[in-house]
Amino acid sequence: MKNLMQQLNNLEDTTRYACDSSDLICFSHLRWNFVFQRPQHLMTRFAQHRRVFYFEEPVFITVEKPELRSFQKDGLQIVVPHFPDDYAREKVNETLRNMVDRLLEDEEITEFSTWYYTPMALTFSEHLAPKTITFDCMDELSAFKFAPPELIALEEKLMRKANVVFTGGQSLFEAKKHRHDNIHAFPSSIDFKHFAQARTDKQDPADQANIPHPRLGFFGVIDERMDIELLASVAAARPDWHLVMIGPVVKIHPDTLPKAANIHYLGPKDYRELPAYLGGWDVALLPFALNESTKFISPTKTPEYLAAGCPVVSTSIRDVVRPYGDEKLVHIADSPETFVKACEAAMEQGREDDTWKSKVLSFLKNISWDSTWAKMADHEKKCHKFTNHHISKEKYAQATQQ
Repeated sequence: MKNLMQQLNNLEDTTRYACDSSDLICFSHLRWNFVFQRPQHLMTRFAQHRRVFYFEEPVFITVEKPELRSFQKDGLQIVVPHFPDDYAREKVNETLRNMVDRLLEDEEITEFSTWYYTPMALTFSEHLAPKTITFDCMDELSAFKFAPPELIALEEKLMRKANVVFTGGQSLFEAKKHRHDNIHAFPSSIDFKHFAQARTDKQDPADQANIPHPRLGFFGVIDERMDIELLASVAAARPDWHLVMIGPVVKIHPDTLPKAANIHYLGPKDYRELPAYLGGWDVALLPFALNESTKFISPTKTPEYLAAGCPVVSTSIRDVVRPYGDEKLVHIADSPETFVKACEAAMEQGREDDTWKSKVLSFLKNISWDSTWAKMADHEKKCHKFTNHHISKEKYAQATQQ
């Protein structure tokens, strides 16, 4: 097992790979400074090889007139449109289009590709003429709470325009594979070195240090996908267990969250801090509700928990069951009673099961954000000879042979 840990810590980095050197404009619905996840992992790696402009959705605040603000972080430029609170909504897209044009002019962006996380950005960027268009469909956004009604039609349009489409998991790929000729599944990956710090660094952060063991933890966005009734039931069934909840609360009111002496909401944490918290957990949780918003999710935290050495208990999310549940790497349970029993088994597993620990490391050696990024970058680069339309599987196969 020690040799395998050494192999994982020596995984290749992105400097070994070549990608296109033209500028990249990424349109995303996720704030860069919100939660460090798929877009951040991929765009920071692209930024090692090319200029990257991460264009966020607009914010409406107290400003006199629309303005485009930008700042440098993690090697790329974050671009955020700001609008007055009372700005006429029917004028927003036209103004955004002008902002995009001004960005190209001010930054002397002449040869570029576009990368979409949200089809909504088409409403102000469809006029652009990029070398290639990539749609990285990481979630079924139309199933999320407060999804715009025009999202489905815009996704269909983006599917027609994109040269290549990626999905954030296998189940999402299976649901959309008939809609594009050049679509590929890229499930969640890991930065193993980062999360493996939890295996050796056992010094608790200050706000976790006084929470008793056993600790069962979760990090991520706390929203409508969380099974709050399951959380409440587990906390009530085992008052001697302490549930540590890390992450921002969005789209649901904090008052709806279960309250108990053994449930601890520690708020959002920086990505760099997460291993320190994980190092003090006895079990890591994926307590997702089973509803339309979770039907196609592929939680990045599944392999991250495992990389940290934490035994994991999850509800039966399809992309967790396959492969993690099927491979006996993660415990799967849905009812409060079975979830509690699974947590008890997971605690024992974390203490005693060396076979499971070796099996986890063997599985993780096959996935990393470096290799995932390299494969995605290669797909994008091979599409550059085709412009503004997606290609058939036959033409794409021919292109990859050249």
